[in-house]
Amino acid sequence: MNVRRRLISTAALAMVTALGTGTLSACSGDTAAANTGKFDVVASFYPMQFLAEQIGGDHARVTTLTSPGQEPHDLEISPRQIATLQESDAVLYLKNLQPSVDDAVAQSSVKTKIDAASLTTLEHHGDEVGGHAAEHDDHGHGGEAGEDPHIWLDPVRYAEVAEGVGKAFAKADPEHAADYEKNTAALVKRLDELNTKFKDGLADTKSKVFITTHSAFGYLAERYGLTEEAISGLDPESEPSGARIRDLERTAEADGVSTVFYETLVSDKTAKTLADDAGLKTDVLDPIEGITDRSRGKDYFAVQEANLKALRQALGAK
Repeated sequence: MNVRRRLISTAALAMVTALGTGTLSACSGDTAAANTGKFDVVASFYPMQFLAEQIGGDHARVTTLTSPGQEPHDLEISPRQIATLQESDAVLYLKNLQPSVDDAVAQSSVKTKIDAASLTTLEHHGDEVGGHAAEHDDHGHGGEAGEDPHIWLDPVRYAEVAEGVGKAFAKADPEHAADYEKNTAALVKRLDELNTKFKDGLADTKSKVFITTHSAFGYLAERYGLTEEAISGLDPESEPSGARIRDLERTAEADGVSTVFYETLVSDKTAKTLADDAGLKTDVLDPIEGITDRSRGKDYFAVQEANLKALRQALGAK
């Protein structure tokens, strides 16, 4: 991703010692208390938090480094969070999504470090990805290309990660291994059912192309034979060129696109401007990087169901 590396400063690391265990124990919210008697897991952002909670069940105490409503790509990890990380039993994160988290994990002494990206396969995606992206190669927009971290939006890949997390939890906390295995199996079953819903729900549509704010849905598009055209590529903060906007307008007309999708955690200005100029509708397609009051559901599965409904409507599902 085109994000700046943010190294954890020496001063920040020095403050970790000054905070001390007593301070940690008195904190609430996103800060985990040390020695809780449970399997303490620090998750980097919501998709990792959800996995840890579902698999850890009653045995795990899960906290997240990314607050609800915060854009995870922009996270600047605090000294208190670094201290929390140091006191945890395990950390579950997605390497190359949040540079400050990567740095903190690399410099921490946490025994169990679980990188979700290592539990499935990653691909290189740019502005345009999906089932028939090759048909558009002559557009000439030449978008960015990089290893796409948005694996959780593909239920199949997310299930693969869940299985790896379950094994890691069982190894780190063998006393409760049987429960972790049971919880993992239940979660994977629900993800398999979600995959079937997407597969059946998107099998017969008038259009196979959809436009999004940034390229978060590449894996989902490829899984179900769709093509995602992204305004800003993998980096949600990057500004599209005028040529890219004109290209999207031509694509919308050629491929029968009816809707420009925007997100809840980043600005919708560009998406709505494009939609107005091209005479298209707008709707939300949620990359589920965080759950807020504006989310169309209270957890991963509910929001994915809402995403499927939005895609079916936009693509003219029969």
